[in-house]
Amino acid sequence: MCCEMRPGFGFGSAQRGIWRSWPALCSRQQRFTASLGSAKKLHVMAATMPAPSEARKKSKVIVISGPTGAGKSRLALEVARRLGGEIISADSVQVYRSLDVGSAKPTASEMSMVPHHLIDIMHACDDYSAGMFFHDARTATQDVLGRGSVPVVAGGTGLYLRWFIYGKPNVPQSSSDVISSVWSELAGFRDSGRWEEAVELLLKAGDPEARDLDTNNWARLSRRLEIIRSSGSPASAFTLPYSSFQKQQDTKLIDSPSDDAISEVKELEYDFLCFFLACPRVELYRSIDLRCEEMLADTGGLLSEASWLLDIGLQPNMNSATRAIGYRQTMEYLLHCRQNGGSSSPEEFLEFLTKFQQTSRNFSRRQMTWFRNEKIYQWVDASQPFEEIVQFICDAYNGSDAMVLPESLEMKRESCVHTSKDLKTYRSENKVFLGHEECCHVLDWIRRTQGK
Repeated sequence: MCCEMRPGFGFGSAQRGIWRSWPALCSRQQRFTASLGSAKKLHVMAATMPAPSEARKKSKVIVISGPTGAGKSRLALEVARRLGGEIISADSVQVYRSLDVGSAKPTASEMSMVPHHLIDIMHACDDYSAGMFFHDARTATQDVLGRGSVPVVAGGTGLYLRWFIYGKPNVPQSSSDVISSVWSELAGFRDSGRWEEAVELLLKAGDPEARDLDTNNWARLSRRLEIIRSSGSPASAFTLPYSSFQKQQDTKLIDSPSDDAISEVKELEYDFLCFFLACPRVELYRSIDLRCEEMLADTGGLLSEASWLLDIGLQPNMNSATRAIGYRQTMEYLLHCRQNGGSSSPEEFLEFLTKFQQTSRNFSRRQMTWFRNEKIYQWVDASQPFEEIVQFICDAYNGSDAMVLPESLEMKRESCVHTSKDLKTYRSENKVFLGHEECCHVLDWIRRTQGK
């Protein structure tokens, strides 16, 4: 699942100890070890750090993440139920109304057990961004705390969680005139599918990282061009709170910080207790494959939701909702069916299913890669007894100090490395769509509904 380390940072016992203790260090970031050195440094620390009685007591916030299909929603629900908490969704698709099955949205029964936030707040035609999530999630967190409840933030959208925890970059907002101008400037490229030419335009405008963008992510490219047109500088020129905090922690753990570094200690807004739910590669892939089949088995699920997106005039990869994994692939398949007068062969459907499963597995690998250097998370082995995992998280919240995950529940990061070779050698084993016969009801639905 993930975990190649950064260059020069291997997995010896000492380094592994740093990874296991890092979340505790982050939650107690004003405590420095005596090994920092000279009496002068200790004097500076004493002068800059408030006394324990003076330090602001930060509210605790639980964050539960993990790759798609790992079971983080179930875990978050039970933790919130036991602690009297409320769940704040950190899922970029669950914000959309009517996109229920493809986003694995909590059921009405589950949402009646525990209050949920940031679900069903947007129409599918609208875009939702990390900046919008930061504002909405921080507001929801304060509201939950104000009611005396426990905020449990749950989801797998890495950028959303990074900004929520560390803060939003100081990138300037674009005016409506700039947004409209950039939209018009890119319209010709977008409508004709000339992605590479648009990238070259962004590169010439002054963004040195233009070629790092995901292919056909027009929304991200537009935003990067808006930043240049608004400020004269590329996005990379602006401070990233995450990067600043990581450098600060690296300094405290590995090197002796300078006096200046000690006097400029940055703090997180809350006392975050962060858990990343991981499981063995094959087990995760099997779970993802079955999940994809189940989303398609009932034609009233993902197929109907993707058909509705087409009916309201959206196209695959047009905005946040239609770029989402599952919706994009299903919309492309249904468009093909519509172009063929509402017909599809079993082979075409099974080919679409295979593509959907493969894309979902690739996404889980990218999630693992994203979180591999997020040291604030404790990695939990999802294959361990559910009750023990829930109890540990509840105990960690109720304890007066941060708790280090016991080895019996820990998923070793080095055991979760997912390589391209892993994905190439893995073979799906369908449980629902075993052959042509199991596809008949889907093909009948396509003939009835897509031959418009």
